[in-house]
Amino acid sequence: QVQLVESGGGLVQAGGSLRLSCAASGRTFSNSAMGWFRQAPGREREFVAAISWGGASTYYADSVKGRFTISRDNAKNTLYLQVNSLKPEDTAVYYCAAKLSSRNLYVSPRDYDYWGQGTQVTVSS
Repeated sequence: QVQLVESGGGLVQAGGSLRLSCAASGRTFSNSAMGWFRQAPGREREFVAAISWGGASTYYADSVKGRFTISRDNAKNTLYLQVNSLKPEDTAVYYCAAKLSSRNLYVSPRDYDYWGQGTQVTVSS
């Protein structure tokens, strides 16, 4: 099985930045498509960003494009999400997800095989 552990969340003021990390176990990280999702209380889990297994292709939700950057370091088995210019509406639990053995990008939660437990991001106004 694959284990994913998010970190880097916290409480920041509007306009601030954070760097979220997702540490992955196992030897399959380098050929896994990865994604970030977020979920606020009472809301559906929504897509944030996705990256292909080689890192050449990325895709972002319109709400975060230009502010967030997804990247990966396969040598460290780690996925990152740099979140800049944060807004109160970005407040949510952020989850990383993995789809094994795929070069495609995925935007639906149901397409992913493994999930982390999430890291809380809270943005104050």
